Parts: sequence; structure tokens; C-alpha cells
Amino acid sequence: MSFDSLGLSAELLRAVSEQGYSEPTPIQRKAIPIILQGLDVMAGAQTGTGKTAGFTLPLLQRLSDKPAGADARQRGARPIRALVLTPTRELAAQVAESVQTYGRHLSMKSAVIFGGVKINPQIDTLRRGVDILVATPGRLLDHAGQRTVDLSQVEFLILDEADRMLDMGFIHDIKRVLALLPPSAQRQNLLFSATFSDDIKRLADRLLNSPELIEVAPRNTTAERIGQVVHPVDKHRKRELLSHMIGANDWRQVLVFTRTKHGANRLAQQLETDGLSAAAIHGNKSQGARTKALAGFKKGDVRVLVATDIAARGLDIDQLPHVVNYELPNVPEDYVHRIGRTGRAGKSGEAVSLVCVDELKLLRDIERLLRRDIRKQVLPGYDPDPSIRAEPIQNGRGNPRGNDRGRSQPRQQSDGYGRGRAPATKATDRSSASRRESGSQRAGEGRTSPKPGGHGHVRRKPADSRSQPQHRHPRSGRGSQRAPLVGGGFNDD
Repeated sequence: MSFDSLGLSAELLRAVSEQGYSEPTPIQRKAIPIILQGLDVMAGAQTGTGKTAGFTLPLLQRLSDKPAGADARQRGARPIRALVLTPTRELAAQVAESVQTYGRHLSMKSAVIFGGVKINPQIDTLRRGVDILVATPGRLLDHAGQRTVDLSQVEFLILDEADRMLDMGFIHDIKRVLALLPPSAQRQNLLFSATFSDDIKRLADRLLNSPELIEVAPRNTTAERIGQVVHPVDKHRKRELLSHMIGANDWRQVLVFTRTKHGANRLAQQLETDGLSAAAIHGNKSQGARTKALAGFKKGDVRVLVATDIAARGLDIDQLPHVVNYELPNVPEDYVHRIGRTGRAGKSGEAVSLVCVDELKLLRDIERLLRRDIRKQVLPGYDPDPSIRAEPIQNGRGNPRGNDRGRSQPRQQSDGYGRGRAPATKATDRSSASRRESGSQRAGEGRTSPKPGGHGHVRRKPADSRSQPQHRHPRSGRGSQRAPLVGGGFNDD
């Protein structure tokens, strides 16, 4: 089957041909005709299989076939007719580029808005009018609050990477955005993602109108062209092994994933010390720094790009040969998205995971999701020390608001690389209780008990930081004020 048989216009076929594509991918073959019929769609496919073009091409077709309403023409304005929501800046930029690429021969105007950059140029662009708006939820709501965006005439709503949009704290922002749109029955709704849990699937069903479900492969699977291997290694030797693999195998372009922003910065600096050009990309980096790092990586000036999971969605790098999980993600679905940065568009790729004894449960969760075992290979000279006990993972995947604090994982009995934790005894229980008690005493040092005031009442101190929710260090027990969290979703937008 060729693109000619999908019902696309000559202008779109010309743009597709200019990109060197002649045959649609499976998700494109299934999704494009259904979207052209005006039906709601919930589509799942392996990452790197052309999902973006799968909704961009029919969206452009439908907009060009159906002119803007008479009300808009009378006002002389160009209303926003299509809204694409993405969870990250990088993915928003990628989708916007796709819209411009495939719509270059059409008289459509598009724009992309996200946080991390000045808002005034975005306001000017919106005032001039756009047909298609690609946005992250937070910045879109900023514009809505300033009354610089009008979503009352949106005819098409697309949620890209819908599992992340709905599952990771964006649901409240999505509901606020939906309140600004015409009723669901008056627009076409499309949800695209590489992974859909059953809970997210049920939630998405409530946002769509009798949707067509499209799945071109079993849910939560990885592309067959991606070779996957796990190298067991002690945690303190991971960086040494990573540098060794990059140098010994002469890897020229490697995307490395860590769980935390601080870890990404530290690893990038260590790799630079090892003589490897490296850069970090994560939510705390300015948009300019992120763009510069990504551009350098694509050009080959940066050999190793160290990223948090923010980069697992939206990085589209042609022929990226190697992805390394320096640390496994706490959420198994993120593994699918991470390694999906390689093996794209029919190319082959390699996904390597460096797994220490602390991460054995995370590895089992990933293999359970994939419904397969990942090949294990101990590299010579890097055999794990069986005497090392599993430790709880203090910092896991960042919470939905974008920081890097994660829930600690319970200590697990080791079943592969170490002896694990010894069974608890009464003595160890008493010791633990003693440590907890001493921690509580230290946390309360310097505080005084309320003293009776006049008339036998207790004199109460004004509310201060100590009255706020406390975060306690797992070892010292010291408390610190937990910063208030405002809004929802990633701090990336």
C-alpha cells in the first residue's frame, strides 16, 4: 500500500514524497482513513513507528477540506481550529515541526507554545492568528489566564503521549483545558500513545465519543529491531563500565538515561572527566540550554547526551544507534519509551541497561510488562559482588510536578546479584526503633514545649514553617519544610 491510496490531497502527498517516504507505516495505514472519516480515535503503537504523521496528515487534510466557519471569516480572524497537547517541550517542538513539514504546501498557519521561554513572542503569534496550536498544558493555561488565547472554536483535539498526559498529574490541567473547548460532541478527539494501561484506557474512553481503538502491536511492547541486553554491575562501577563500553566499542552517539536531574548533571560531568564529550538535558535546564545540547548531540559535537525521562518522550533522532539505561525507571512503561528513542523508522538499534542489585525488582516489573525476559550478560571484569546487599532506591522517577523526589522502594530480597537483606529479628527491630526514636529526638532539637500562659491557657506560637508538612531525611530524621505544590502536571511546561 502507498500513501496515494489513503485519500490524501496532492499537496500532502508531495510533502510526504519530499521527505523520502513512499509507504505508510502500519499505524498510519490504519489511523489515517479512520481519522479522515471524522471518527474519534484511540491509537496505540510502538514508539518510533510514525504516530505523529499518523495524526498530522489527516488533520491537515480535514482542515483544508473544511474551511473555517462563517463567524470567524466575518470577524476577519484566523481561529484556532486544532489543538495538540503534549507533555514535554521537546515533543511539542517535534509535533510542530511535523505540522510545518507536511503542511508546507497548504495555506495553514501553526504555532507552538511551551514554558521556559518568553511569553510575549507567543502572544504576538497568537494575535496574528493560527489554525493549529501545539502546546504543553501549563503554558496554554497561562495564556488562557491572560486571555491571550481563544479555544472556543477548536474542532480537533489531539492528545499525544496520552498515557503520560492522563496518568502523571496532567488530568487536572486537561480538565481545565477541556472546559475552554467546545463540547466533546462538537469536535473530533484523537489520543495517540505508545503505551496504554487498562486504567488509562478506561479513563480515555470517557473523554472520547465512541472511539475507534487502533492497536498495531500488543500494548506496551518494544520494536523488534531493538536489541535489548542487561549488564549486571555493582552500582559504584556503573560509570566506569559505561565509559569503558563507549570507548571500547567506539560509540559515537549515545543517549543515557538517569532517574534524577542531579544524577544527570553529575554523570555528564564525570563522563567529561573521562574524556567523553557529554551534556545533560532535564527539566531544570533552560530551554536554550536544552535546545543547544540536543542540537550538539544531533550534529555529533556531543557524544553522550544524559537525560531524565523528560527526554523519553519527544526526542526524534535519526538513526540513533545506542540507548543506555544507566538507572532503570521506577515506572515500567517509561522503559518502553526510553529505548524507543532507538530503532526508529525501521532502523535497528541497541538498548543497554546497567542493573545493580538495588534494581532487581524494577527489572522484574519491566520484564513482566514486556512479557519476556531480557538477555543478561555479565561483562568480563565487572562481575557483581555477591556480598553487596540491596539498598532502597531513595530517588526514583520524579513526581508528576517535575521534581526528582520519588518514593523509596522497600528493601527486596536479592535473587540474582547479591545475598539480599538478612531476615529481621527482634534485636534488629529494636535497633531500628531506637534509630527512629533518636532521629525523632534530633529532629526536635532546639524546640521548646508550649508553656502555660495566663489563665491556665497554653500559649500558642504563631504558625511558622514547622507547622507545615515535613519531609524527613531517611537517615538523620531531620525535617525540612515541604515546598507547596501549585497546579498540576510537569514543571516542564
